[in-house]
Amino acid sequence: MEAATSTVDISSLSPWLAAPPRSQTPLRGELEADVAVVGAGFSGLSSALSLRREGLRVAVLDSQIAGYGASGRNAGHLTPTIGKDLPSLSRMYGRARVRGLLELAEVAISHVEGAIEKHAIDCDYEPVGNLIAAVHPKQHDVIDRTAQVATEFGIPGELLDRSALVARGIPATFTRGYLEPHGGILDPGKYLRGLRRAALEAGAQLFENSPVTGISDGPPAVVETAGGRVRCQHVVIATNAYTPQLSRLDSVAVRIQVQLFRTAPLRPEQLERIDWRGREGIYTAHELLESFRLTSDQRILGGSKFIRAGFGKGILADTDPRVCRRLETVFRQRFPELADVPVEQHWGGPIYMSLDFLPRVGRSGARGNILHAIAYAGHGIAQASYAGEMVTDLLLERDGPGSALQSRWRIPVPPEPLRWLAFQGLTRYFEAVDRRVDRALTARGDR
Repeated sequence: MEAATSTVDISSLSPWLAAPPRSQTPLRGELEADVAVVGAGFSGLSSALSLRREGLRVAVLDSQIAGYGASGRNAGHLTPTIGKDLPSLSRMYGRARVRGLLELAEVAISHVEGAIEKHAIDCDYEPVGNLIAAVHPKQHDVIDRTAQVATEFGIPGELLDRSALVARGIPATFTRGYLEPHGGILDPGKYLRGLRRAALEAGAQLFENSPVTGISDGPPAVVETAGGRVRCQHVVIATNAYTPQLSRLDSVAVRIQVQLFRTAPLRPEQLERIDWRGREGIYTAHELLESFRLTSDQRILGGSKFIRAGFGKGILADTDPRVCRRLETVFRQRFPELADVPVEQHWGGPIYMSLDFLPRVGRSGARGNILHAIAYAGHGIAQASYAGEMVTDLLLERDGPGSALQSRWRIPVPPEPLRWLAFQGLTRYFEAVDRRVDRALTARGDR
């Protein structure tokens, strides 16, 4: 979202952004740097930190303020999920690549935890893990196959039947689950601001309210803004869902809109009704998953499930009233014990998703000096935070865990109107699969 074209008050975009820091001054005039990073979300700030450790001069440019995009609007689940899901990953790739991708996902979690400790980031991190959960027996096979693949590749986790879920205090709506113990939940706004502070302290130059108007490969490469330019050896594109506005990497991913909500704070007696004493993050086994978690001030935060996409480079409204109503209906179905808890806020924004659900980290441009780290498919806290290490390894031409993402075989996104039509076809198929599960719940009177 970093390549938008106007400065806005970000405090209303999500509850995580309610207290933004004072913005850095825009770029004015010419600047020399080794690397220009476009975008100041998790990817851009982690790139700045990693590149500064190598002694490189780094300038970070953002059209708004750090965290304006998905980094400041997501649900706050820190998970080792990579790709669509474990069963899909194992079907699509050979053992060596699957192992590499799963190891990358685990390394990314440890990287985030290390950054929180190293930079003393107070972001309400709770290392409680996340649960992939079924809401109906029709989804139990997905959970079982997830556990089977994880066991096969030595990934830590635990398969939980209903009695085990009850013992852990998981809300009654969930009937089977696979616990990913590595990771947990956090406040992404506080985490983002901690990375921003760390990047500035490390000596990176940050220019906010500086929309990029053009990038040339050089030599040297030049990044243009309305107020100035940066001359550099390399450029890192870290604009995720707003990358299309740069007229680059058009065939990499699709921009989709995701919405979230949060309730009023739960009173102690309301918390007792659902138990949830372990506070694990939860996301469901639907094709278009639902996510739920508790916040530090005892709210339930949830969403996803209903996604939208605009045509071409068109940008949709952050929230749609119909989606807001549908999400509230889902919340009432999943947590019938909380009929007296109001939903207080809805928010949303675009994310970037490749057709194989894997991030895109690589090179482009005539000289190969334009690097990118984008397309996290909703799993951006871990993988976008580790993007800086992957970008630095790529720039310095050294091997690292991120090499698992490198492949000659990629599924390209078709041009319009095929792109929009393909999205509509896929989402309607996934929605039809999910409706069968949800209707089965209604038919037998389940939650």
